[in-house]
Amino acid sequence: MSLVEAPAAATVAEKADVVREPRANVSARVLSVLGLVLTAAAFTYPLIWLVSASLKDRAHVFDNALIPDPVAFANYVYVWEAAPLLLWIVNSVLVGLAAAAAATLSSAVVAYGFARFRFRGRNVMFGLVLATMMLPSAVTMVPVYLEWHAVGLATTQIPLWAQNLFGSAFYIFLLRQFFLGLPGEIFDAAKVDGAGHLRTFVRIALPLTVPALIVVFVFELKAAWTDLIKPLIYLRDADFYTLPRGLKVILDRFGEGGESQWELVLAASTIATAPMILLFLFAQRYFVRGLTTQSR
Repeated sequence: MSLVEAPAAATVAEKADVVREPRANVSARVLSVLGLVLTAAAFTYPLIWLVSASLKDRAHVFDNALIPDPVAFANYVYVWEAAPLLLWIVNSVLVGLAAAAAATLSSAVVAYGFARFRFRGRNVMFGLVLATMMLPSAVTMVPVYLEWHAVGLATTQIPLWAQNLFGSAFYIFLLRQFFLGLPGEIFDAAKVDGAGHLRTFVRIALPLTVPALIVVFVFELKAAWTDLIKPLIYLRDADFYTLPRGLKVILDRFGEGGESQWELVLAASTIATAPMILLFLFAQRYFVRGLTTQSR
């Protein structure tokens, strides 16, 4: 091969690589999209089945057909009239908001202290806080119940959310990482301007960590919304029932050991699930923003 032909051959090879590279990128992109679609379908199918089964009559609840025929909207009407679902939803909203607000605020205060204050034994104390995550909740159920019983609040809704006033180890760890990521110059400038710790926390730290606070709030709201153990332990009056506790009543009446009207149980379950789906659709942008802020 002459010296004149060598550059020409190299140019042809480079063009071939340029052609192959986009094709490889397209193939990888198609495979990734296909994988995402299959994963989304796997996670979405149970929800689609739930909604579909809740719209079927008793004879076709478990036939696995995704399109109900006939469509029985009467299931929702019947279960809504058979149980005080609206009251239970209101109770769940109140308890969930109180639990989420208490956990978010208390965890933020503790996390800010661990992130911005320097004191002897700080790392040891923070390690002890994290160690509490290793403690199973079942270990503390009886002692905590006895404490609430001693103050006469064991049959009220207060134990469902008041325990969050002491913070959560996971949320403290999460918020501490966000506080540590804030520029220290901002707090130094606030200190020079004469701002105290409380004012700095309220006016500077909290506004800069809004995405993280929303993530914590939504996580705890979801946890309180789906919690069944605490309502089973503390609630005795049906007027105080939250939605999971009410669903247990509906399951006992129409499901296992009851009248075997599973379409009604599924209709009530769909009603209980819908608010959380709407909440996550609204708050998903804050999850992404919180993750991107954390990764910086």
